[in-house]
Amino acid sequence: MRRLLLAAVLAWSASTAAAEDWPQWRGPRLDGSSNEKGLPLKWSADENIAWKAPLPGIGHSSPIIVGDRVFVTTCLVEQKMLEKPRQLICIDRVTGKVLWQREVVRSPLEPKHGLNSYASATPAADESRVYVTFLRSRPMKKDDVKVPPNIRPDEKALTLWQTVVPEMVLACYSMQGKKLWEKVPGRFYSRHGFSNTPILHKNLVIVNGDQDATAYIAAFEKTTGEEKWRIDRPQRTRSYCVPLIAKAGGRTQMVLTGSMGVDSYDPDDGTLLWHQDGPTEQYVASPVYGSGLFFMTAGFPTYHNWAVRPDGRGNITKSHVVWHEKANNLKAAYVPSPLACGNLFYMISDTGNLSCFEGKSGTRLFMEKLGNHHSASPVLADGHVYLTDDKGTTHVVKAGATFELVSQNPLGGECYSSPAVSGGQIFIRTNHALVCVGKQ
Repeated sequence: MRRLLLAAVLAWSASTAAAEDWPQWRGPRLDGSSNEKGLPLKWSADENIAWKAPLPGIGHSSPIIVGDRVFVTTCLVEQKMLEKPRQLICIDRVTGKVLWQREVVRSPLEPKHGLNSYASATPAADESRVYVTFLRSRPMKKDDVKVPPNIRPDEKALTLWQTVVPEMVLACYSMQGKKLWEKVPGRFYSRHGFSNTPILHKNLVIVNGDQDATAYIAAFEKTTGEEKWRIDRPQRTRSYCVPLIAKAGGRTQMVLTGSMGVDSYDPDDGTLLWHQDGPTEQYVASPVYGSGLFFMTAGFPTYHNWAVRPDGRGNITKSHVVWHEKANNLKAAYVPSPLACGNLFYMISDTGNLSCFEGKSGTRLFMEKLGNHHSASPVLADGHVYLTDDKGTTHVVKAGATFELVSQNPLGGECYSSPAVSGGQIFIRTNHALVCVGKQ
């Protein structure tokens, strides 16, 4: 019996050692891909579930997993107080037990879009620290500059911003829940709310501050919080794209849509590498890299799918756009980010239409209807694409140039966050719970 138990423990240890963490938005490569094998293909609210952990408050941030810990954020909107607590929660990934929860900021509720939440920014973590962002609206002081003249608020937001200053807060915690440092990268004005997710690169934690005022991207040293570089974003337009960092065109690039265009920077120092004008104004979906191309989908007020070569310098609008499709809200996405798989690109529109493109030509190989509305970004793992709709049903599609639906898996709760994958399990955050799908 002891030998059998030892063999089981050794086998579990070996599989855990080979498992891949999901340490930030869209996973270890910021592109929604996982190297995990043997993931579950079928489940329901009471079948093939390892555990279900109730979560306080409401948040649309996605879970991340580092080692034996899962992190999510939430806002305790139900508390009867003017200033609502925003929290970082640490959960044991084996049992689903809450290990600790910390109040990061306490602030009045900001204006937001109906599909946004007050805890939409996904945390990021390395082996020893976890990083989180929230919006904090502090009382305006006598010497504070008033509302910037170039922003475009609605009446409710403008009234609020006469008395408070909305500012981004970036905080760092230890794995044991001790706050190590806190920084304010700058103010943040957007009538659609806040969802500006931090990402990690080498010794840096990077945040995107695209907004309807003085916009910026800033990088901070992970251990001390010291600011290392800052980028001015000239168009002063709200966008919510999480940058993609990838090796492309013989160099490491940080690429994002927003500020009325597409930009590539050197993530080590913030140097601009190339810029593409347009093709629209506002963006949410992150880009992906595949087939030797960056693929983007957007946006507002017009919809587009397009791909650019990564080896440009300066303004590449007329020289490096390989293909471009002006589309509509059925054929392009505003919120969900796309996937790259071999020579294919996948895109799920907000309206629930899954499209597959041949990467180099942009030829649409199929378009099929899934859920009625999708906010979550899809995940690619072990030859399958996982797509969770707003009703909490995850559609599993076999990766390939032809459409093959494998399963539809309802959890019975609304879901606006993206799945995370680690250790042969799938972690899905609904409005009121975190669900671990797969074997215990």
